[in-house]
Parts: sequence; structure tokens; C-alpha cells
Amino acid sequence: MGRGSLTGEVDVPDVVAWDNGPMRLILVRHGQTHSNVKNALDSDAPGADLTDLGRKQAEALVDELSDEPIDSTWVSNLVRTQQTAAPIAASRGLTPNVREGLREVRSGDYEMRSDDEAIHGFIQTIVGWQEDPEIRMPGAETGTETLARFNAVVDEIDAGGDETVMLVAHGAIIVLWAAATVDVPPQFLGHSISNTGVVIVEGSQAEGWRLERWESHALGGSAVSDIEGDGPVGYPDEAHPHGLAVAGGEADLESYA
Repeated sequence: MGRGSLTGEVDVPDVVAWDNGPMRLILVRHGQTHSNVKNALDSDAPGADLTDLGRKQAEALVDELSDEPIDSTWVSNLVRTQQTAAPIAASRGLTPNVREGLREVRSGDYEMRSDDEAIHGFIQTIVGWQEDPEIRMPGAETGTETLARFNAVVDEIDAGGDETVMLVAHGAIIVLWAAATVDVPPQFLGHSISNTGVVIVEGSQAEGWRLERWESHALGGSAVSDIEGDGPVGYPDEAHPHGLAVAGGEADLESYA
């Protein structure tokens, strides 16, 4: 069996060895922010700070990922990712690498809006990228441009030779990248990711990526979970009907099916 566990106790089989040994990439969504609580689309720098709960979620990562031999940490230029990575980076004596390319899918004309029209437009555009990545988010980037700048950072990480890397980024772009890049088992179509949820993959940019773990909910469990304050692209449920869940070329928009 591969290392790690999957939400819903789904097993992922081992794969053949990689030419240069696989890298283990731990993608963590940032902790809860004040914009998440307002259900606002917040993608411009520097972005909102973590809430008190978000800081507790960040602290919980220290124990939750204690078995991972993390060699380096990478964050976006939005402060919420830096604040989320800070406790675990400090515990390992690491200095996070800040890269603008890891920032959230830019919301453009929908920035800081929390109304249904804006959230629906934002999510529908991302879902549309599955069929046509040249569609442009109004006032922002195309799907091709968004993935290119994220992949440029993953290329840099891959070339660095670290075996285990923690990348703290954002809900929509983690799901988008996984949908476009990772060999996602069919049972994971439609999964989203909450604040400090995690997606762990192994592989390389050249050989491809294999999903090892997709933990939709906050690491640390119910003590640090607040689905209602997860933001507009958090885990979809009755409190969160717009939650983004895109994987493997399929999408589930819950109330906008």
C-alpha cells in the first residue's frame, strides 16, 4: 500500500519506481481568513489575515504533519499562506519560499464580492476551463495562464531535488491543478478542500503525479473545523452550496448542477 490515507478509507495502489525517485508534494490550503468568514472572493495581494481559528488550524499542522520529513516550504505572496506555513516552518527551522505564481485563481471583476452572481460566475469560469482553458476570468487570467504560472513554481520545486515539500496555497488553484495534472482515481471526482485540508501527491513534472491522499476537511479534526466559515470555494454542503469541486475533468457545482 502507498503511504497516507484517503478520505472515505479508499486505498491507492503502489506504482512503479520513478527514474530519479518521486518527490512527495504536500499541498495544503491556507487556514481560515476574515474574507472566508465573509464568504468573499479575495485574490488580490496581500489579502486577508488568518482569523483566530485560522491560526489554530495552522498550529495544528505541526502535529498533523509531524511524520512528514519536510525539506522545504513554499507559499504564495498572499499573507494567509505565509501565516499558515509559519508554525510548521519554524518548528523545522525552514524559511518559506514566497512565489507569486502560487497565488489563488484571480477573481478579477468578482474581487471581494460575496453575492451569488459573483461566486457562481467565478466557479462557472473555472469549471469551463475543463473544456476550454482559453476562457478568461472576467478582468483576470485564462485557465492556461493560471496553470502556467502555478506549474512554473512546481517546475522550480521539482528541479530543486527536495524529496518532501510542503506547498501552502489556495483552495481553487489546488483543485484546479490536481484536476489538470494529477492521476485522480474516479472515486475522487467531485472532491473539494476546506481550510487546512491537504492533497498529497508523489511523482514529478516529467513523469506525472499520483494521488496519495485527499483530505477534504481541516487537518486536526472537528476542534479546528468550521465549514460555514470556509469561504466561497470551500467544502460544499448545505452551508456552503457554491463549493468548488473539480477533478479529473469532471465537476460538481452542487446547487448549480
